[in-house]
Amino acid sequence: MTAAPDIRQLLADAASRLPGVEGRHEAELLLLHVLERERSWLFAHATDPVEPAHAAAFEALLAKRVAGAPVAYLLGRRGFWTLDLEVSPATLIPRPETELLVELAMARLPANRPLRIADLGTGSGAIALALASERPQASVIATDLSEAALAVAARNAQRHALGNVSVRHGAWYAPLAGERFDLIATNPPYIASDDPHLAQGDLRFEPATALASGHDGLDDIRLIIAGAAAHLLPGGWLLIEHGWDQGAAIRALLRRAGFQSVATERDLEQRDRVSLGCLPA
Repeated sequence: MTAAPDIRQLLADAASRLPGVEGRHEAELLLLHVLERERSWLFAHATDPVEPAHAAAFEALLAKRVAGAPVAYLLGRRGFWTLDLEVSPATLIPRPETELLVELAMARLPANRPLRIADLGTGSGAIALALASERPQASVIATDLSEAALAVAARNAQRHALGNVSVRHGAWYAPLAGERFDLIATNPPYIASDDPHLAQGDLRFEPATALASGHDGLDDIRLIIAGAAAHLLPGGWLLIEHGWDQGAAIRALLRRAGFQSVATERDLEQRDRVSLGCLPA
C-alpha cells in the first residue's frame, strides 16, 4: 500500500506543474483552502500526511489552475483594500491597481459628515465596500447590470457588516433616477472588443461584458461621462478607472462635458490609471 504523500511532497509536485514564479505560492493557497488552514500552519506541519480525500480535492483544483482558471475563482475570494471579498465568475477579480481609485476618492470625501456615493458597475462590491468602510457616515449605492454580481456584492456587504451600502440592479445610472451624489466612482469595461488580451490569462475566465466596450474600449465611459452631470451635486466628483493609453481621450471627454480640475493619476507602475473631474459648484 502506497503511503499518503506529505504536505511538502504534494506542494513540490504542484509547484512544478504551475508556470511562473508564483507557482509555489499558488499551490500553497489552493492546499490551504482545501485543508481550511492558515499559511502559518504550513511551517510546523510540512511532513504531515495528506488524507486521500484532501489530496483528491487539491488535485481537482490544481488541474483547473493548470488549465488557466484564476486562483481567485478557485478560492472564491480575493483581498482588496482591508477586506476579504467573495468573488465568482460573475464578477471581475478585484485588482490592487483599483485601490488607487479608492485612495483618490477618499481624498475628496470628508470623513466628518454624511455623504452620498455611487459605485457604477460594482461587481463584487470592492470599491463601494472599501469606501463604505472608510467613510461610515456615507450612504453608498452600488449598481450593476448583473444580478449575479449584485448578489455577491450584497453578501460581501453583509459579511463585513457594512450597513451603509445598498445594491441596485440596472445599467449605470438607470437605478439612480432623480438622485445626486457627492462622488461617483466606477471601474467600467474599457478594453477594446478586438483586443487580443481578452483571450489571454485570467481575462479568458472573467465576464466579457465587464471587460470590453466597443472598438476603442470607451463606449461605456462615454455614457458614464455624458450622464454624470445629472447625478452629481455641485462640486461633486467623477472618478473613472481606465486603460494605460486612454487618459488623454478621457480627459478630453470630461472637459467637453463641462468638468473642471480634470486630471489623470498614475498607478505604481507609472501608467495612467484613473481620470477624474469636478462638476462646477
